[in-house]
Amino acid sequence: MRRKLHIPSYILQISLLCLLFSCQGNSVAKDEPAASADTTCRITLLFGGDLMQHITQINAASVAGGGYDYSSYFDKVQTYIDSFDLAVANLEVTLGGRPYTGYPQFSAPDEYLYAIRDAGFDILTTANNHCCDRGRKGIERTIQMLDSIGMPHLGTYKDSAACAQTYPLLVEKNGFRIVLLNYTYGTNGLPVPQGSVVNLIDRERMARDIAKAKTMEPDVLIAIMHWGIEYAMVPNAEQRELADWLFQQGVDHIIGGHPHVVQPVEVRTDAEGRKHLLAYSLGNFISNQMMENSDGGMMVSMTLEKDSTVRLADCDYSLLWVARPVVSHQKNHRLYPVGYPDSLLNSEERRLMARFARNARALFEKHNRGDIREHRW
Repeated sequence: MRRKLHIPSYILQISLLCLLFSCQGNSVAKDEPAASADTTCRITLLFGGDLMQHITQINAASVAGGGYDYSSYFDKVQTYIDSFDLAVANLEVTLGGRPYTGYPQFSAPDEYLYAIRDAGFDILTTANNHCCDRGRKGIERTIQMLDSIGMPHLGTYKDSAACAQTYPLLVEKNGFRIVLLNYTYGTNGLPVPQGSVVNLIDRERMARDIAKAKTMEPDVLIAIMHWGIEYAMVPNAEQRELADWLFQQGVDHIIGGHPHVVQPVEVRTDAEGRKHLLAYSLGNFISNQMMENSDGGMMVSMTLEKDSTVRLADCDYSLLWVARPVVSHQKNHRLYPVGYPDSLLNSEERRLMARFARNARALFEKHNRGDIREHRW
């Protein structure tokens, strides 16, 4: 099992880190030697979609005594997630404390965060349209909980000083310097609480952030975007144009979410022969959504190599489907890899999983571009 990221005092140590790296930004340092030009370094990255928590999920996870048990959620995919050097997903709930609520203003039990960590995720993004659901308390308590378990995060901040000190997020691992950016199109009409910071899609702001990221001398710069139209399975013109702009500004790869359904994946090759991954929407990672195409999602992986150059050596996607208790007749929700043995599923589970997979594969067959393939479980 890979060594997990733990930075129990990284915010308190940020001033020292800034001096060490001669830049501002949150650095997850691994104390690993720099690679020489004749040595090939390799790192594997995994990106998951929207981690939801509807009231049906909260109720199903409740146990006697007032606690919550999410142990069944990720047990079929945990080994896969944990096999990657870094795994990132979007936390689309607040950890705002009781009362726990689902849509339209989410506040999930703390046990949900522990289950996400135990599933193998290393970094969570928080800039999404639900980050202001519990106001300032929700933003601050979510950050406090993430910090309490040593989980690096990006997208929302308790104040502008914290944002300036800890954003963009610099991760150092396997000889790589990886910088992450995260933005959302909005917050469902809820105002950003006075003093708090939410990274909104604003090109002037993003251009400044990208310029700052470049001073951190990254090997790779990745933007994680919360954008698009809910339930639309093809990206709109705004997503496409913004993706083009981000690449022009120097972003290397783009990972998208928010529509709650999967959207196409592209691997673009620029004039210098470098490959750039663009996943418009990973869909839901886990949720209680039941509409056709929203009951599943995907993970996207990439392998980066570095010697005299840095390159995208490989990438793929893997499809996932969520069994809700009403379908599985089990107590809790459970995430299955598409391709899970039919003999271990009931007839309705098999039917719905097959429907999701059929629709996603038809979409990708028509719209995917470049060298991207499905990882078959």
